[in-house]
Amino acid sequence: MAYINNMRIGYATLPLHGGRVPRWLFEKMKELSRALMEVMLIEYPPTKILENLSDPFWFQSLGCVLGFDWHSSGVTTTTMGALKEAFKDLDAGIYVCGGKGKTSLKTPDEIRDVGYRTGIDPAPLIYISRMTAKVDNSALQDGYSIYHHTIIFTTNREWSVIQQGMNEENGMARRYHWLSRDVVELVNEPHKGIITDGFTKPLNMVARDSRESRQISAEIASAYPEKTIKELKIVRDMKLPPHHPILASDININRLKKTLKLAFDRQPKDFETLLGIRGVGSATIRALALIGELLYGKEPSFKDPARYSFAHGGKDGIPYPVDRENYQRSINFLKQAVSRAKIGNRDRLGALKRLASS
Repeated sequence: MAYINNMRIGYATLPLHGGRVPRWLFEKMKELSRALMEVMLIEYPPTKILENLSDPFWFQSLGCVLGFDWHSSGVTTTTMGALKEAFKDLDAGIYVCGGKGKTSLKTPDEIRDVGYRTGIDPAPLIYISRMTAKVDNSALQDGYSIYHHTIIFTTNREWSVIQQGMNEENGMARRYHWLSRDVVELVNEPHKGIITDGFTKPLNMVARDSRESRQISAEIASAYPEKTIKELKIVRDMKLPPHHPILASDININRLKKTLKLAFDRQPKDFETLLGIRGVGSATIRALALIGELLYGKEPSFKDPARYSFAHGGKDGIPYPVDRENYQRSINFLKQAVSRAKIGNRDRLGALKRLASS
């Protein structure tokens, strides 16, 4: 871990572990999560929770405190699962939608359900959910496919997105953090942080240096499809250097025809609109970026944007098995602190603050 300009930077290894968290441990994780969030809600506004969850280091620390594997990819899915259950029991104005695998596909329906119950307009949040997933799957092509997606939002429609991708070749995971307050453009340096097993040389269409490449991609997609296909054939026949990050041989022109026609019909005014078109995925973005670079001189970025404890033991017994009695004592302490604070006695919360600052 290093500090540059007072910012923590570095990376963490997150191997893909098999198996499931024991039911008893997950129940404890839910209970402790609920107690921790209650303490935070007494001390801070709901936006502080979103801010903390969007910090890769704070999130990792939370997973460690809850007793999951400190270095496992499962810390993401299990911690978010526990928090999702915890917030169901708290009248906090904070909602967690999505999850792992097939559950992530239910995210729009879950957001609509919250909207129906609270009066929040679900459409903007559904759009954010969909576009953050498309950015990390298609606009940032780093070899990690998203398999876990969660969006956490408040009644004021402030939001944080935490999602995780898997690389089947190296058996590692990569976690992406977003925070609405810090997002100026969804397709321009949008991440709060990315925590990973190491660095790659991805096609990074959301880098600041890719602005011209994004613009030319949208322009190419708005051109008559047959013209774009013709240009792709020219690119395919070019002899690129072996180290070129995008290979013309990886582009299947026949499969792109249908998508290019859809894009032409939509006439995307910018890259975000292009990325939002259904059917436009990593292959389309890669092809347009390659045309833009080789025929129009607009180079995309290939810089990896990734930057970047033990309290109760871990599921796998590392650094030691979870101490159930100690775990329960922590839960009881926090519950009592919350109960006392609600009637004006904040002595235990004060003790926690002093401990945190020592």
